[in-house]
Amino acid sequence: MSRERIPRWRPGYRFQWEPAQEAFVLLYPEGMVRLNDGAGMVGELIDGQRSIAQIITTLSDEFPDEDIGGDVDDFMQVAHEKHWLQFA
Repeated sequence: MSRERIPRWRPGYRFQWEPAQEAFVLLYPEGMVRLNDGAGMVGELIDGQRSIAQIITTLSDEFPDEDIGGDVDDFMQVAHEKHWLQFA
């Protein structure tokens, strides 16, 4: 998947912090997915404006000793396969 693509949550899907779960979740008509910390950090940056490359850069600046790119690519692939995301 090209890192120049711009992800956005699909219509009907809502990303939010859920205090009861103490985690970020993705709400959709059929239910809810509780996201792990890493996925939550990526999800916070999905705004329909930033490209995958920009998301990676932002997280790499925050965690300079980590190899973030592969993790973000993996999240984007899984989220796309599960139909959570659309790409521009």
